[in-house]
Amino acid sequence: QVQLVESGGGLVQAGGSLRLSCAASGRTASSCTMAWFRQAPGKEREFVVAISWGGGITYYSDSVKGRFTISRDNAKNTAYLQMNSLKPEDTAVYYCAARPARPPVSGAREYAYWGQGTQVTVSS
Repeated sequence: QVQLVESGGGLVQAGGSLRLSCAASGRTASSCTMAWFRQAPGKEREFVVAISWGGGITYYSDSVKGRFTISRDNAKNTAYLQMNSLKPEDTAVYYCAARPARPPVSGAREYAYWGQGTQVTVSS
């Protein structure tokens, strides 16, 4: 079992930056692929980015490529999402997800563990 807790959301103006954190706990946390998804009101949950357990493989959605950066610190069992050049369309609840011992993928159904989400609001 893996528990995930997100933090770092908030309100920011367009063009600004935020950094989200996802703290993982549990026996297999350090061997999980970690990912971020987001869900805007009235829309389906959308894949944002994922990183392999060793950090050597990352997989970005086209909508955030070049603006967002995922990283992880396995000593702290924490994944980070640095979001730069934020746009109003980035407004959503951001969820951290984990997938034990499997490579990064974009399908939400492939992730067994989920955090509670953190709100990101970008004003124009």
